[in-house]
Amino acid sequence: MSRQSDSRSFPVSLGSIARRPEAGSLVGLVIVYTFFAILGGAVFIGAPGWSSWLNIAAEVGIVALPVGLLMIAGELDISVGSVIPASSMTAAIVSGHYELPAVVGIVAALGVGLLVGFVNGYLVVRTRIPSLIVTIGTMFAVMGLTLGFAVLISGSTSVFLVPDPVTKTVLGAFIGGMFNVSMFWWAGFAVAIFYLLHVSPIGNWIFAVGGDRESAHNAGIPVKWLTVSLYMLSGFAAAFVGVLQLMTYQSAQVAAGQSFIFNSIMCVVIGGVLLTGGAGSVIGIVIGTMTFAIVNQGIFFSGLDPNVGSLIIGALLLGAVLSNDTFRKLALNYATKKS
Repeated sequence: MSRQSDSRSFPVSLGSIARRPEAGSLVGLVIVYTFFAILGGAVFIGAPGWSSWLNIAAEVGIVALPVGLLMIAGELDISVGSVIPASSMTAAIVSGHYELPAVVGIVAALGVGLLVGFVNGYLVVRTRIPSLIVTIGTMFAVMGLTLGFAVLISGSTSVFLVPDPVTKTVLGAFIGGMFNVSMFWWAGFAVAIFYLLHVSPIGNWIFAVGGDRESAHNAGIPVKWLTVSLYMLSGFAAAFVGVLQLMTYQSAQVAAGQSFIFNSIMCVVIGGVLLTGGAGSVIGIVIGTMTFAIVNQGIFFSGLDPNVGSLIIGALLLGAVLSNDTFRKLALNYATKKS
């Protein structure tokens, strides 16, 4: 099994860059930022604009990275939208309602994410039911459990928590009053997952499974273990975002997190990951996330009708889907000539 579009070598020629999977998303990023920089003016290109879209990108980006790994492996995770409020509510109840130390609530919240991820992965590999159906099922199950337990324990659909100064600084503080620390956590996740996908041997397994699951299994790759692990990573990342939101806004809401379901998938697709699996890159996912966030906040700074933002995001998504296969073919042709 060999990687197709994510060669470990990084050629610097213009032609080779154009053949990389993230090339199309990079072009989209430049066009989108230039467009809103012109309309948004000095405010958008200054600190207020950058902090606005980077704060959005950080949270959705942490979720999009492991979702991207799953999509490269040919799987999908819809349940992230329910894990975020479930983990946030868990930490709020444990450390807010019951007044236990913040670290206990955080560990419990992350445990919820890992548990949901394990259930998703186990059901996918044991039943062979499409992951879309499995994760939709777990999404509604987790949503129902979160609502039920929140009302049963606290008597409300929202629970408040005032974190201690250290926890607030590490997980929920704003630097300079504008930039949330979640940006640094996003960068850390990106570096770790870049290593996992593009440097470690596990990366080859992920691409191989996404390319041809049966062949990967016959080649000795632990497909079931890998699938369950990727779902647990996705659940962990979603739970971590739930903790970040709780520490930032000091409140957990049962209905929070639904927007992350499709926003994370859009970021991944705009970043050049194939819907059919087997191709993509971490750099592309990061670029796709930045592009999505710029559009999301650029509409506000430019004063355009919010519907225009939906139109631009929709156009980006369609353009990414149409162009991804083209860039993949260029990469395959380049790899064939090099070999």
